[in-house]
Amino acid sequence: MGNLTGSWRYKEPSTVEECDSTWETDSESDEHQPGGEEEDSGISESVSPADAVRGAAQLDHGPPQFGDIMESSTRMKRSFYAAKDLYKYRHSYPNYKEPRQPNEYRNLRFYLNKIPLVPDEERKSSRFGTNGIYIEEILTKWRGDYEKLEHNHTYIQWLFPLREQGLNFYAQELTQDEIKEFQSTREAKRRFLLAYTIMLDFFGIKLLDKNGNVARAPNWQDRFQHLNESQHNYLRITRILKSLGELGFESFKLPLVRLLLEEALVEGTLPNMRHSALEYFVYTLRHHAQRRALLRFAQRHYHPPENFIWGPPRKKRIPASGSIGTRVGKNEAVERSAGKAKSPREGRNHFEREMEDMDKRKNGEWKTAKGSKVVLQDCRGRVDLEEYIETIPL
Repeated sequence: MGNLTGSWRYKEPSTVEECDSTWETDSESDEHQPGGEEEDSGISESVSPADAVRGAAQLDHGPPQFGDIMESSTRMKRSFYAAKDLYKYRHSYPNYKEPRQPNEYRNLRFYLNKIPLVPDEERKSSRFGTNGIYIEEILTKWRGDYEKLEHNHTYIQWLFPLREQGLNFYAQELTQDEIKEFQSTREAKRRFLLAYTIMLDFFGIKLLDKNGNVARAPNWQDRFQHLNESQHNYLRITRILKSLGELGFESFKLPLVRLLLEEALVEGTLPNMRHSALEYFVYTLRHHAQRRALLRFAQRHYHPPENFIWGPPRKKRIPASGSIGTRVGKNEAVERSAGKAKSPREGRNHFEREMEDMDKRKNGEWKTAKGSKVVLQDCRGRVDLEEYIETIPL
């Protein structure tokens, strides 16, 4: 298919600053738009920009995400590895050439229950047998089986495919044509959402509505404790967020990242996650304005405040929670960055207001398109969950 960026000449970023465009267009005009400005123009024309689900690739993060417990009192630095990884993801991987072999649509066929998940050789005999496992079996039997979900490391690359080869050689990377087909196939998207809810439940979270809003699940205490202590699952969350963007659910990222930040920084239930959430999760979002709103929220609650390294560059530094159009003195900026905002609503952009509104939602309750209220119970049964997924327009 050739170079995804066409005639545009791609320059490899060499610094964290070159990878991060979050604060480049910090103005009232773009903040007041519901979607902010469209992020990063390295988008393939083969998929509609309106879907906000352009391209991605998977790079195993390895040790850089595992330093959350070890934050020292010295000034931390942004990870160039993480910044470059997420920069490439948001830009649909410039200079990436899709495989030359015929596109078998293995990810789509897997989600249509036509082919099984094929594990890597190391795990084939012990956990999956010789014939693999089909998506329907995972959706039917794996929900709530936390031991299986925790200790099997092959399925995640099949459930949440990306556009680069992962550790499992048998899990094929997505292509643009397959992404387009997947997004137009209702059955595949329905199963994908079911898989997403299985992983949310594994993390102690439940999906609330068709907009992707999430909240604590009834099992949140045990699962959050496990999640706080099992940092390899932060790699899985990063992959899930990327895959949501690939397959048509970009809008689902913001509520999930917002909840994880709140639990990590405000509630204190996931303290070990805070660095990964800020270094990785936030930067999977493609819209500048969404990232800015999340980072402003995080800065208001981050301690110690002087160690917060994800804000705007010094020459552009603005109050953490004040009016966007106001420039204040250095002392006032420091004071307000510690969370002393003048007004809880004044000067807030669309996404900050949206996140405040999310705080006020009722747990387990949402409105259908017809305006009627539906209260979601702890539906561990497949039938109830399928009925719920059916209400979401795909």
